[in-house]
Amino acid sequence: MMLKNLGFVFILFLLPINAFAQLTPEFFNLPGDENYLSKISASNPVSNSILDIITRGDTVWLGTSRGVSVSFDRGESWTNFYGTSPFGADNISALAYNKYDGSIWAATATSVEGVGGGNVPKGTGLKYTTDNGMTWTAVPQPLDAATDTTEIYGDNIIPALPVTVGEQNLTYDIAFTPGTIWITSFAGGTRRSTDMGQTWHRVVIPPDNLNSITPEDTLDFCLSPVGGAICSQGNLNHRAFSVVTIDDSTVYVGTANGINKTTNANAIYPSWVKFNNQNQDDPISGNFITALAFNSNTNTVWASTWKAENPLEYDGVSSSTDQGESWTVFLQDEKPHNFGFKFDQVIAATDNGAFRSSNQGNTWIVPTGIIDTISDPTSKIYLRTNIYYSAATQNNEIWLGSDDGLIKLTETSFWTGKWKIYFAGTIKSKSETYCYPNPFSPRQGELKIIYSTENKPANVTIRIFDFGMNYIRTVIQNVIRQRGLEGPPEFWDGRDDNGNFLPNGVYFYRVDINDEEPLFGKIIYLQ
Repeated sequence: MMLKNLGFVFILFLLPINAFAQLTPEFFNLPGDENYLSKISASNPVSNSILDIITRGDTVWLGTSRGVSVSFDRGESWTNFYGTSPFGADNISALAYNKYDGSIWAATATSVEGVGGGNVPKGTGLKYTTDNGMTWTAVPQPLDAATDTTEIYGDNIIPALPVTVGEQNLTYDIAFTPGTIWITSFAGGTRRSTDMGQTWHRVVIPPDNLNSITPEDTLDFCLSPVGGAICSQGNLNHRAFSVVTIDDSTVYVGTANGINKTTNANAIYPSWVKFNNQNQDDPISGNFITALAFNSNTNTVWASTWKAENPLEYDGVSSSTDQGESWTVFLQDEKPHNFGFKFDQVIAATDNGAFRSSNQGNTWIVPTGIIDTISDPTSKIYLRTNIYYSAATQNNEIWLGSDDGLIKLTETSFWTGKWKIYFAGTIKSKSETYCYPNPFSPRQGELKIIYSTENKPANVTIRIFDFGMNYIRTVIQNVIRQRGLEGPPEFWDGRDDNGNFLPNGVYFYRVDINDEEPLFGKIIYLQ
């Protein structure tokens, strides 16, 4: 990772996109957003990249790459908060339910140009509702003053790097204890608020070289994710990504150096113990903790444990039934993003499917037939992805969030039942077309091309051209298609007629429907 220190203001250059649990190619580069601005009520969520799912009774909340969506009738209809105050065109980086007061919290983010060029993510704050979305209250992204260079912990005055900008300071996770909100914000570290986000306090957790801290200790380290003018050495354990609470006083925080646990979360100075790949006999698989979850039915902590810096680490799922004293590792070399639970069963959403276990991880089963074969019986939409970001359940219903649509299974037996796929491909009329993700990288999936035949059979041809309108590839030719305003899409793998990937640049696609005026769209192609 390249780092640059600018005195009190620092920028952490963006890690490779696959190093973040909840970021996708679509996340910060969204095509066709103008189609969704001001759209509130709809039959589908407004995004196909579903990063978080929360279910409560008949209500389903989604955190997506295009704001928050909610259904109060188990997915029959949706209200989308995107393009409207206070969300604007921001993306959702975290979504959480506060069981103590019934509120829903969402963290938002956007993309800005970083120092030295290129885009970096920027946290734009938190939003919460106490009335199911009727009204929302905006909370600014927590920032420090340039003079906030120390933090008190017991009798210790801990040097601390003030985080004065939103760049790389975006909230990846939110959790709650009574009267307290906990957030993890990468460069912003771990913070908590006892006044609904009006003020935030940095939480002191162990540095990389200590496995525990208490306020009675005499400590000599710096609270900082990166070294610089204030702190000569940074700590991976201060780069925070995930947080979960398992009771009123126990909090787990996941960082780039392991899992930190406190059992006195409500104390002024909580004590912490750290679990990582190097300090236990039965450790987690890797120290980069991209997600944490707790199944109260089995009293099990589940963690997404990716490889960090040690060559002996590896990606996988780690779980503990003894409050973190020992861990069992499953799904070696898989990259999990999040977890969902159906009673004693666990679902791990990963880059290679939704893995589900009914025996505490001893065996895992993915749903067969979703890719290319199982489709929504009404829309005929089917998935072309194995990447899943989120999972949740409602009695006999299972919800899965992918990078290409929301899935609902009304289950009759294990992974068997009626599948429904929600696809956010709405266009306004037959005279429109768009494609996504855009910019498009063929290394990360296929380009989706949306158009409509007004639900009537039509002869369709789609071709790809370079910037000079020289022919590149025919996607489909003289094929009978019947498409509504919600798709489904056509797919292009980013190759020419000879099977070769293309140079970076601007390309165009042309959609011919019967003998009507052709439709054109622009593609920004990036390897």
